[in-house]
Amino acid sequence: MADVVGDARVPAALRGRGLRPAVTRLTSFVGRRLAVDRLHAELHAGRLVTVTGPGGVGKTRTALAVAEAADFPDGVLVVELASVTDPTQVAPAVATALGVPDQSNRDAVDRVVDHLSGAAALLVVDNCEHQLEASALLIVRLLDALPGLTVLATSREPLGVRGEQVHLLAPLAVPEESDAEGDSSLEHVPAVRLLVDRARAVLPDFAVTPENRAAVVALCRRLDGLPLAIELAAVRLRSLSVSQVVERLDRRFPRLAGSDPAVDPRQRSLRALIDWSHDLCGPDERLLWARLSVFPAAVDLETVEGVCGFGELTADRLLDALDGLVGKSAVVADRDGERLRYRQFVTLREYGAELLAGSGEEGVVRRRHRDHFIDRARSSVARWCGPHQAADLARLREDHPNLIAALAWSVDTPGEAPAGARLAVLLRYHWIAGGFLTYGRRWLERLLERLDPGLPERGHALWAAAWVALIQGDRAVARTYLAECTGIADALPDRAMQGHAAHWRALLDLFEGDLPAAARLYERAIAIHREVGDVGSELTAAFQLAMAQTYAGRPAEALRTCAAVVERASADGESWNRGYAHWVAAISHLHLGDLPRAEEAVARTMRIEQDFRDGVCTALCIEVCSWIVAAGGRAADAAALSGISGSVWRRLGTSLDAFGPHAGAEARRHAGLVDRELGVARAAELRAGYGRVGLQEAVRLGIELGVRGGPGRAPAGPGPTASPLTSPPASPLTSRENEIAALIAAGLSNKAIARELTISPRTVDGHVERILRKLDFTSRTQIASWLAASAARASS
Repeated sequence: MADVVGDARVPAALRGRGLRPAVTRLTSFVGRRLAVDRLHAELHAGRLVTVTGPGGVGKTRTALAVAEAADFPDGVLVVELASVTDPTQVAPAVATALGVPDQSNRDAVDRVVDHLSGAAALLVVDNCEHQLEASALLIVRLLDALPGLTVLATSREPLGVRGEQVHLLAPLAVPEESDAEGDSSLEHVPAVRLLVDRARAVLPDFAVTPENRAAVVALCRRLDGLPLAIELAAVRLRSLSVSQVVERLDRRFPRLAGSDPAVDPRQRSLRALIDWSHDLCGPDERLLWARLSVFPAAVDLETVEGVCGFGELTADRLLDALDGLVGKSAVVADRDGERLRYRQFVTLREYGAELLAGSGEEGVVRRRHRDHFIDRARSSVARWCGPHQAADLARLREDHPNLIAALAWSVDTPGEAPAGARLAVLLRYHWIAGGFLTYGRRWLERLLERLDPGLPERGHALWAAAWVALIQGDRAVARTYLAECTGIADALPDRAMQGHAAHWRALLDLFEGDLPAAARLYERAIAIHREVGDVGSELTAAFQLAMAQTYAGRPAEALRTCAAVVERASADGESWNRGYAHWVAAISHLHLGDLPRAEEAVARTMRIEQDFRDGVCTALCIEVCSWIVAAGGRAADAAALSGISGSVWRRLGTSLDAFGPHAGAEARRHAGLVDRELGVARAAELRAGYGRVGLQEAVRLGIELGVRGGPGRAPAGPGPTASPLTSPPASPLTSRENEIAALIAAGLSNKAIARELTISPRTVDGHVERILRKLDFTSRTQIASWLAASAARASS
């Protein structure tokens, strides 16, 4: 009963931009071939098609089946909006789903437009009805700005915008009453095929027989061919016969006959099924169903227990209730190896929200929801200086829709803003290192509007917001926030807050070029962080101090500072601060003329960066790589790296100049060296050739060109697709097969390739077999050798 389909394809052209589909797996797709064919035709005739229909009719499934088979030059991308609870979050949600870097204060739509510029792609926007007006405005802006984009939307009602082709998705065809008699097969009827398919999931031997034929026809007709209703009814066949299901449904339907006449009768049938499913639940299952509605997206068992496990739902009773709801298909358990996450379909979650609203405990459950994520964020901060950084950031990314829902409730509920501010501040590494700066700043500033002057929560929110603003280049805003923060910290007094006020004022001074003032404040901040036991902040302040020391003409001192950071971070298993310390060390070695050590240091950071999605760190590393190779006489590589860093900076919506005049001046000095060596025109051509590289490809090419390259080696050529790892010359393989061949050469297993490309292992197996057959090879090792030989021919 999954609502979304896997294997939406993103070819190398878009993967290089960091785009990724938002997909999960799907059970078998039944009975929509004509609708899918018609939708394909409509998408080629117009640029906006909206699949409409009532809840449970299968809009999501059908749209994603279309996406799976769609043939667009630059692939298919999928965005799901059911978890969005605020219209202001629609555009950021789309940017997040597409992997658009979120490290500037630019409008989210502008960032998406820049990210998709020039692409001929299909964008599927699912569940628009939850934020209809905001979704419509966003889609119109994207279509106006991106002539190569086509949009397939799903919504319970049309978007109501110009150029929209509305495709009303009808329920599945049902058998005729006369089909109850006779002996001809019914499995050509889509509603019957779906019923049989889903019934076999709970009753493997289920079939249409002469004994149950009339009941099967009656059930499919009673449910009007509505897929979700059929699937819910199929679950009942575990313990009831088809005729018993029909009998019980007939007894329930009259209760709804007097419902609002404007409501589609099919929806009353679905409501009867949902009511029946709910009535069959025990008291604990009903209670859990209602409480689960606070989760806008899938969550792990720990979260379900932490939020919903109170009062009558003790630990054992909650597990039993959850198991019962999964068995009744009221909850879906998504499995990834040993990890399980639980979610509800939109229609069933809406039903649960009605129950929760009428239970009198909605405020209690939503507060527990928010407080659970406060505890989770506090835990991630407490163990930040350890080996769990990347895993904690990954878990917070999975929880992102729930984090935003918790913050939104805190903003909108009187008296909850202080606790919401605590959550927003504790999420600082999610915002900064996890790549969600825009979200962080928006929610911190919305909370600041509701926090009284002088509150400690306000003071901490001010320095966190200042940190984000500084990374985004908004120094004036940061200065205002830090002035107020300093006043609150001194008035309370709050020693930890004083440390942060000094720390981020030091960063402001560093970015404004006042190096002596920055160094003095960093020394003070480091002392306070150490005094209060905030090791993570101490290490961050220390590597930033090293940057000030480097540009103040004290590179040897900076190296000692960096070494201390690396030593402490390594002892704790910490990576993020260690990576930045290596980056500063690379600049220091460069200033001392030690190019091999500079290259080694920046390589360490870039390899660490492969585990993070810190676009700022990626851009800074590639920038420094270009300086190092320029100083080493490899002007062509330096120009290519400069083009890559420029591409990442543009996608982030900021530039190196945001990090202070000294760094900007150094970049311009090395660019001048390259221009003199290659000539201005050739240097500009190389930079432009690498000007559309995305974040993931940037890390790979940065290592390839900046670290592995030898003196005088020419870069691969303009653009990431010229890399020998992604496009061997005169290849008999398709672009997808080339991509898989490159991953085989990199040593990935078929299962790892499936995870990397977000496709099924079975699909990878088929591609590998075709690659071997096309190349007349018998082993994966031969594929790697062939790629290496192709690359050698390309460079000769």
